Amino acid sequence: MPIEAQLLDDAGATVGEGPVWDQAEGALVWVDILAGKVHLSEADGRRRRSFDVGTHVGDALPAEGGGWLLVTSDGFSQLRADGTLTVLLDVHSADPHLRFNDACCDPAGRAFAGTMRYDEGPGEATLYRLDGEPTGWRAVALIEGVGLCNGIGWSPEGTTMYFVDTLSRQVDAHPYDPETAQMGPARPLCEIDASDGSPDGLCVDSEGGVWVALYGGGQVRRYLPDGRLDEVVRLPVSKVTCPAFGGEHLNRLYVTSARAEGEPGSGGLWAAAPGVSGLPATPWRPGGASQ
Repeated sequence: MPIEAQLLDDAGATVGEGPVWDQAEGALVWVDILAGKVHLSEADGRRRRSFDVGTHVGDALPAEGGGWLLVTSDGFSQLRADGTLTVLLDVHSADPHLRFNDACCDPAGRAFAGTMRYDEGPGEATLYRLDGEPTGWRAVALIEGVGLCNGIGWSPEGTTMYFVDTLSRQVDAHPYDPETAQMGPARPLCEIDASDGSPDGLCVDSEGGVWVALYGGGQVRRYLPDGRLDEVVRLPVSKVTCPAFGGEHLNRLYVTSARAEGEPGSGGLWAAAPGVSGLPATPWRPGGASQ
């Protein structure tokens, strides 16, 4: 039987995305991409506070020492708890048809983020890794010619990196060296039929299960590391964007969504009890890992 998700916050986000449990804050941080807002929510979904950052924001990653690393439309910025926003690196402001989308930190605290075309056209997106430190940031291109960069995550031992190119309709698994950040060639973990929606954001649980949001499909699916479908979380809204484990014991699955005409609760923050716990999110550690 599918697991049913419950609405926690009828936020009406244009494009709710990027949930991650911030252990230092004891709260869920997530974004409304096109509204340029970063939300901090309690475990029960009540919003503690919101930041209006004045630009499209694809994701907000907890940073070591407090605050968050933001992937904005053009590149990377740092948001402090007092609301101060500092631009770290402009990657592609000369290409206004592109924006950054999903992001995640590897087990060593390196930040990875991918881009997409605003019109969702194929072939111009890039997956980047943010290297360096305050004396000199740089975005290293890892995979170019992507359709639409989306979900990113790592297996519990850190030796497999999962990555979604939404337009390819599949989730790929790359061998990964957490010491050197080197990625190996991809193998498909699973392929999503068009009738089931499009693969969007993902997260990985403590047993190695990969939870994938299906945009347009009203579901989050759990796939085992061998690609077998194992579990389904069902939502009554179609535009499901990204799952994340959170709460005190990391045993609650939070799910963001995008607004859809005629769908009550769309654009809201949802949650389910999946029967498994997640992995703690590694905070972004600028200059803290060998790269």
